[in-house]
Amino acid sequence: MWLSKNWTDYELLDCGSGEKLERWGTYFLVRPDPQAIWNTPRTQRGWSKPDARYARSSSGGGQWELGGKLPERWQVSYGDLTFQIKPMNFKHTGLFPEQADNWEFAQRQIKKAGRPVSVLNLFAYTGGATIACAAAGASVCHVDAAKGMVSWARENAAASGLEKAPIRWIIDDCAKFVEREIRRGRRYDAIIMDPPSYGRGPSGEVWKLEENLYPFVELVSGALSDEPLFVLLNSYTTGLAPSVLTYVLDSVISKKYGGYTVSDELGLPVTASGLALPCGATGRWTAARP
Repeated sequence: MWLSKNWTDYELLDCGSGEKLERWGTYFLVRPDPQAIWNTPRTQRGWSKPDARYARSSSGGGQWELGGKLPERWQVSYGDLTFQIKPMNFKHTGLFPEQADNWEFAQRQIKKAGRPVSVLNLFAYTGGATIACAAAGASVCHVDAAKGMVSWARENAAASGLEKAPIRWIIDDCAKFVEREIRRGRRYDAIIMDPPSYGRGPSGEVWKLEENLYPFVELVSGALSDEPLFVLLNSYTTGLAPSVLTYVLDSVISKKYGGYTVSDELGLPVTASGLALPCGATGRWTAARP
């Protein structure tokens, strides 16, 4: 398991009984987590009176229940990267802290390349990977279909001192954008994909990861340059093993370019137990041996 263990402004304090207790800066949040099926004594500070708890509704969805004076938004940092945090619908905060290990992976690849690197970040959300790659010196094309998420990502870039970095901000359907980029002859040295498990396109198209991921990776492979550096593929779909991502990347990317694929779970260390909470799977293809 690849652990994102270098945080100071974030901490997974405890988890169990379907919930996790987190510290985001100085604020304590309790959120649902389907992986935490065990019991915990809940002795960690914050369980009894968190600043906010996301409570599931029996009719679906849920809402935040405030227990303290929680601001509408605040900032947390990871090294030189700064992010705006805002509790929002569907339990999210605008950041997936387990992705920090992927940010470090991408930065290592970019810094050791010894050449200009262009990165295409698809389903780019609030821009964690975008600003990590830009901070490492890459030019980045950030693509997400949600206007609000792209605006949020731009705020994160500005907060990180990267408002003038070479980042293209694109609001578009990822597949349609990639199709146009291929027709234009535009190519990228690295591609990051963070597709949802389920979603709908702007015209009502249904996206199901299990059905659409393989053809999407096939499409995206056409946007790689002649000397690609890396491809990073995330999955949050419960039950989809990391080895599936290896199979997809090897069948499409390695078949065309050679190289190496390694896949594993992403995880967060749990302060109370010393164990780790699994947070999805990631596949990493690299041209050079990792």
